[in-house]
Amino acid sequence: MTRETPPGGPEGADGANGAELDVSLRHLLARAVIIEERVRRAVELRRATDPHPDDEFRGLYLNDEAVLRLLEEGRSLPAPSETERDRLSEAESGADATSRLHALAREFALSALDVDILLISLLPDLDERFEAFYGYLNDDVTRRRPSAGLALGLCGMPPADSTARARLHPLSPLRAGGLLLVEEPERPFLARALRVPDRVTAHLLGDDTPDPRIADLLVPRPDVPGVGDPAPLARALGDGVRLAYLREDQGGAGTSLAASALIRSGRTPLGVDLHRLAEDPNTTEAVRVLTREARLTGAGLVCGPVDALLPEKVAAIRQLAEADAPVILVGRAPWDASWSKHPPLLLQAPRVEPTARAGLWKASYSGDVPSDLDLTRTLSPFLLTPDQIAGAARATSQTAALSGSGLTPDHVRAGARAQNAAGLDRLARHIEPAVGWDDLVLPPNPLAQLRELTARARHRDRVLGEWGMRPGGGRGRGVTALFAGDSGTGKTMSAEVIAADLGLDLYTVDLSTVIDKYVGETEKNLERIFTEAAGINGVLLFDEADAIFGKRSEVKDAHDRYANVESAYLLQRMETFDGLAILATNLRANLDDAFTRRLDLVIDFPLPEAAERLVLWQRCLAPLLPHAEGLDLDFCAESFELAGGNIRSIAITAAYLTAESGSPVAMRDLIHAVQREYQKLGRLTLASEFGPYLAQLS
Repeated sequence: MTRETPPGGPEGADGANGAELDVSLRHLLARAVIIEERVRRAVELRRATDPHPDDEFRGLYLNDEAVLRLLEEGRSLPAPSETERDRLSEAESGADATSRLHALAREFALSALDVDILLISLLPDLDERFEAFYGYLNDDVTRRRPSAGLALGLCGMPPADSTARARLHPLSPLRAGGLLLVEEPERPFLARALRVPDRVTAHLLGDDTPDPRIADLLVPRPDVPGVGDPAPLARALGDGVRLAYLREDQGGAGTSLAASALIRSGRTPLGVDLHRLAEDPNTTEAVRVLTREARLTGAGLVCGPVDALLPEKVAAIRQLAEADAPVILVGRAPWDASWSKHPPLLLQAPRVEPTARAGLWKASYSGDVPSDLDLTRTLSPFLLTPDQIAGAARATSQTAALSGSGLTPDHVRAGARAQNAAGLDRLARHIEPAVGWDDLVLPPNPLAQLRELTARARHRDRVLGEWGMRPGGGRGRGVTALFAGDSGTGKTMSAEVIAADLGLDLYTVDLSTVIDKYVGETEKNLERIFTEAAGINGVLLFDEADAIFGKRSEVKDAHDRYANVESAYLLQRMETFDGLAILATNLRANLDDAFTRRLDLVIDFPLPEAAERLVLWQRCLAPLLPHAEGLDLDFCAESFELAGGNIRSIAITAAYLTAESGSPVAMRDLIHAVQREYQKLGRLTLASEFGPYLAQLS
């Protein structure tokens, strides 16, 4: 430590930051030199009292003479001299209050004895000579770090002093803060080795690279403007509030608001992904390192979503809530008082409204945005957080670059869909929409209702959020509709068209994953679906909805009572859902009347008329399918009263017949396919329907 102090900070440091690191390093080395003098005096005293100081096997064995000497003389280390105390006062008075050692002592409430112990333990990592010094003083060349007894002795403290020993207790500032490790617990207390973690050493030397233990848990904060006013939360943090909980809905700006408030209060936000923390095999150690990282760098922890730790990792929430650093938790679950001994500051995070999404998106997009691209309208169906909007913009840049063309609304929608979680794919069937409005063949009234439903989904945030048209009652901003009609009338296809128009994915709920014979399990399965659906931007389709949304009945036995409980749960859950849900049923009369009141639209899908059936026949017989002359599609449309799904099935059957025979589709193939469809439907083959083509059936 007598070598010359470096003239400046670490490479790359300049200006005020470089000067601060220079002061910190000089102060640290000045304090280390004082500890070096104590070690030097201890070594000299040890050699003066050692009858064989040049024994090459010193520290590897104890002979009889050494044992007798220990019994007769004992061994003590010199207390700090007056000169050392004067130099300590000089080093402290000449140090800037912003030096890292000063800041560390202030943040972790370290006493003067704590700082000395920390420096004694740190010296082998600053100067390799001290490994040999400590091996000599420990009388064991294999133990090259200071022991607890040696450290106390170098500080001039008796080894039996309870106050001094308490500075090495697991709950002491040094150990509880993660600044000092006491190793080899199987040894007696005074013989246990002391070590400073590498991250603490690096921090004192000016390096603030995060600890590798938590590198995967940290989330970089996107450089996008925040949403909402961070001033109230910043004032609370400045007044000493250490714990806050921001509850948010889908598309909320909790993490962005928390980061902005920390910056305004003078702290750096340290984002923590609680999804990754939930997968960590040792969450206790991870949270301890996260807390130390925040305290070392003067940062505050922004942790979300809390829901990722429920219910298995509640202990991690408690540990975060009790951390000795400013912590802002973000989640959708209501705050549980059992999570913390001290009540947090509870706030509702704002949602990113449609008018703000375009600005956040543009701030993160690296290319040029065409003037005719209406970002507000394109992004309006997507409930995204500021972080997700930034990610969507980056994904859009890649998609647009891959296409080689200019930016289009489809690129923007694809980037937004890329932010969806994949959890719902395990509970519902994912359908990528491949049809549009031109593919629908419906009467004018249901077609107009479908467009109204699309408009509701696109503008719900403005109407229900900004304009406040659905106040009170804990109601969500969801849009729900009922599609009622016979099988094959276009209910599922209509849902796909709506999803395509909005740029969303379609998820069809599989009833086999929902219905359970055990009491209460169906509700749990539905709750999992609604919870996962809240994390994605998509259209949720419940096909054959009457199976789970049936009418409540008079209670005659336990089965009726639990069936009614299931229906009542669904009534409440649908009302608080924030997404777009479509119920499809063939039996509208079987649905509970209370559901009808909670629906935004009820759309009836009638069987197609002759003119509509003709269009369906023409579209289902695709242009690529070889056609024979004389296909009488007008006759098929007039004679066979079938739904669109049945006509599509007939066309596919005829196509297989054509593929087998090798000849174009003829009227004979269509009539045969119609007969097969009638057999499936259980309908009779009547001469009045088949007319002149009846003979072709034989």
